[in-house]
Amino acid sequence: MSVRLTFCLTRLPHLSRTEFLDYWYDVHAPLVRERAELLGIIGYEQSHTVDGDPAAPLAAHRGAPGAVYDGVASLWFESLDAFRSGGRTREERVAAAELVEDEKNFIDLSKSPLWMTRDRIVVARDGLCDE
Repeated sequence: MSVRLTFCLTRLPHLSRTEFLDYWYDVHAPLVRERAELLGIIGYEQSHTVDGDPAAPLAAHRGAPGAVYDGVASLWFESLDAFRSGGRTREERVAAAELVEDEKNFIDLSKSPLWMTRDRIVVARDGLCDE
């Protein structure tokens, strides 16, 4: 069963949301794509926060905070063992370190939690994504 590493991203304070999202998609994503096979990544998705926080009224109605992250990164691995096996070789450690070094250019790592999950799909409709 596959697992997902979820990473809630907070941008560095000197970056606008647009600068953050552009860097993440145009600079960082290609680095992940280039290293995906080596690191055992079978899927990578970026969820970009929508400008203007249109969900704010719903959040307020529920007593929830508004948008607190600038985006969410999701990386899928075949299994927990496959995830854990990354970094065994020098080449894998270098690739992972390069990604973390680049993350320091746009992510406030101290305010960006991550965790591992197993997904249980409840509803899925073909054509959900427009890309």
